[in-house]
Amino acid sequence: MVHGPSRSAACGIFPDPGTNSCPLHRQADSQPLRHQGSPSWAPMLVSGRRRWLTALLQAQRWPFQPSRDMRLVQFRAPHLTGPHLGLESGNGGGVINLSAFDPTLPKTMIEFLGQGEAALSVAKRALAAQLPVLPRSEVTFLAPVTRPDKVVCVGMNYVDHCKEQNVPVPKEPIIFSKFSSSIVGPYDEVVLPPESQEVDWEVELAVVIGKKGKHIKAADAMAHVAGFTVAHDVTARDWQMRRNGKQWLLGKTFDTFCPLGPALVTKDSVAGDVILTGTPPGVGVFRKPPVFLKKGDEVQCEIEELGVIVNKVV
Repeated sequence: MVHGPSRSAACGIFPDPGTNSCPLHRQADSQPLRHQGSPSWAPMLVSGRRRWLTALLQAQRWPFQPSRDMRLVQFRAPHLTGPHLGLESGNGGGVINLSAFDPTLPKTMIEFLGQGEAALSVAKRALAAQLPVLPRSEVTFLAPVTRPDKVVCVGMNYVDHCKEQNVPVPKEPIIFSKFSSSIVGPYDEVVLPPESQEVDWEVELAVVIGKKGKHIKAADAMAHVAGFTVAHDVTARDWQMRRNGKQWLLGKTFDTFCPLGPALVTKDSVAGDVILTGTPPGVGVFRKPPVFLKKGDEVQCEIEELGVIVNKVV
C-alpha cells in the first residue's frame, strides 16, 4: 500500500489465453494475483540521518494529493506531426491538445517542466477553456517523460518485499538506475530479450522531478517534485542475481524494461528526472515455484488515482 488515504498499488498478470494452465491465477477463482504491500520508507530511506523520501511522501500528512484535472501526457495522433503535449481529461479519458490552446508551448514534457509555473498556468487555463477532446481511441500515448537525464531507483523499499525474499530490511537506501533508453509508453509491448529466461514484473510509484537541486533538505524535497506516474520496473532476474557480478544495472535496463504512464499527475506546486520508489511484494521470482513472464502474457500495473498501464509481453 502507498501511504495515504486508500491509495494502493497493484499489478495483475494475465496469461496468454492460448495456454492450458496458469500459475499466475488463484486456483479458487479467475482473478489475477495482485501485487501489493506495505512500504518501509521510514526505517529504510535514511541519508545523513534525514529521511528524505519519507519526508517527500509524508510531509504535511500526505502531500501526494494530485489534482484530478492536471494529468499531463505526451501523445501522437494521425493528424498531428510528431509528439505533442496534452491533458488527459480524467483518468481513462480523452486528450486535450495543449498546442491547440497555445502553439508556443513546448512539445515535450521535459521542456514544459523546465518552464515551471508559467507553463503549468497555461495548462490550467487550457483545462478551464473546455477545448475539444480527442477520443482516446484516436491517440497513441507515449511515456509522460522520455529521455530524462536520470532514472533513479530505490531497491528493497518495502518491508513485505524484504520478507518475501527472507532478507533483512536495509538500514540505508539501496540505489540503482535504469538507462533512459529502457523507457516506453504505458501501452507498449515488453520485449523478452533472448539473453534472459527469467523476466519478472514490478509495479512502482514513480516520482518525476521538475526542479533541479543539490543538497536538498528533507523539508524542501516536495518543492522539487513535478508529479507522479505509474512505472513497470521490468527485471531480468538471471542478470540481476547471478550474472555481471550480481550488479543490478544490466538486468534492469534491457530495451522496453521501463513502461511509464499514462499521465504525469501534478501536485499543487511544481527537469524531468524520474525516481522509481520500489516494488511491493508479489513479484514472480520469489513465488514457489518461481513464475516468469512468457510471450503472450499481459501485465496491468495500477496505482489508485494515477491510472493503469498495460503491457503485452512479446
